[in-house]
Order: sequence, then structure tokens, then C-alpha cells
Amino acid sequence: MRSRTIHKLQSLALLLAVFAAWEGVVRIFAISPFVIPAPSAVIVRLYEMVTTGEVWPHFVATLTSVLTGLAAGGIAGLVVGSAISLMPAVERLVYPYVVAMQTVPKIAIAPLFVMWFGYGLTSKIVITALLCFFPILVSVVSGFQSVDKNQLEMMRAFGSTPMQTLFRLRIPSALVLIFAGFEIASVLAVIGAVVGEFVGAQVGLGYLITSLNFNLDVAGMFAVLLCLAAIGLSLHSVVKFARKRMIFWLRSDPAPILG
Repeated sequence: MRSRTIHKLQSLALLLAVFAAWEGVVRIFAISPFVIPAPSAVIVRLYEMVTTGEVWPHFVATLTSVLTGLAAGGIAGLVVGSAISLMPAVERLVYPYVVAMQTVPKIAIAPLFVMWFGYGLTSKIVITALLCFFPILVSVVSGFQSVDKNQLEMMRAFGSTPMQTLFRLRIPSALVLIFAGFEIASVLAVIGAVVGEFVGAQVGLGYLITSLNFNLDVAGMFAVLLCLAAIGLSLHSVVKFARKRMIFWLRSDPAPILG
């Protein structure tokens, strides 16, 4: 606990040092606030947006898109990844098309989703789910394929059913890689929601950035970026916390080697 507290304090000290250097450079070189605003101006603008309620509807809309898209993409990735790993026929038929779909840039097809699903939350959720789908699918496939062959043979030798093998061996062995995929997807979810809001939206943090950019409110844009960073970091921390709780048999810190 003491070492963990020291690491957090060191990280906080680094953040404060970066902000102090940023503030000093802006003031010493008299950089225009229309180019790079000072951190103090960004904090003041963020406080104004929070207290006046300007940011809250957009924050809730983006958070809804992120969470719903991550959940939808996660469920789809788990289901399709499990089917590909456990059924070779599905891997031969489906996996090449999944890879081909992933090679298409989502920002290029985002306008199509806006046309199909409208300017509401649905199009943002679909874009977010597509971005989250592939990392989770790959992590599931890699996790199931990394199961120890000797352990599989032992399960068969003891007469385990396929379902027992799945829930008692395959899934626990794959959890490390599956959570790694969810950690990647938790960051991509924020990107997907903002991309959808940039293309076409009536509410959301991406839409708010576009409006602030039109009004040359650079400090407000930086304040919204801080909100997006807070969403991404919080979601990533939740996934890491769930990983530590569910994969409790792994040590977070390696034991020291004595001798």
C-alpha cells in the first residue's frame, strides 16, 4: 500500500510539473489564447461550464454512447470470438470477413451510419460498438487458443464435458487476454463516440467541441478535452479494477527473487 501511494504521488507530481511548465511557457512567451490557452484559463473555463450546466447534457450524451457502445461491442466480440475459437467452420467462414470489415476506416463510413440511423444516439452507439468489437474478438480468440494443451488433455482424461472444459478451463485461462482487449476497447469507445458526434450530432462532447471551435473558444475546447480524458481514464480504471477482482489468482507485482 505504501509503494502504491508513492507511485500515485509521483504521478500526480509529474502532472503538476507539466501544468506548471505549460503555464510558464504560455506566460513567458506571451502565446495567444487563441493558439494555446494557459492551464489556469482552461480550469476557469471548465468551472464555468460545469457550474452553469453548459457541459452536462453533452457529457451525459457522450457517456451514454460510450457505455452502450462498449457493452454492445463487448457482447458481440465475446459471442463471435467464442464461436470462432470453438467451431473451426465458423472461423473459416466468418473470420476473413470480420478482418476485412475491420480494415475499413470507421471515420470513412461514419457518415453512412448517420444517414442510416439519424443524428441521435443510435448512430454513435453503432460506430462505438464497431470500434470496440474487433479488439475484444481478437483477445477472445487469442485467449482461447492460448489454453495449455496438457490441461485440455487432462480435462478430457477425467471425462469432463465440453461445457465443463469451457467454464472451468478455457474461460479462466483466457480472462487475462480478454480483459486486455476490454482495456483497449474502453479507450476506443471514447474515440468512436466523438467521431460519430463530429460527423453529425445534435448533442454530445464532440458536437460541443465543434460549436466551441466555431466560436473560437479554445479554452472551452481544452476543457471539453479534459472531460473526454476523464471519461476514458475512469472507464479504463473500472476495467482494470474488474480484472484484478476477477483474476484474483494473479499477483499484480512479481515476487522478489531471493538469493
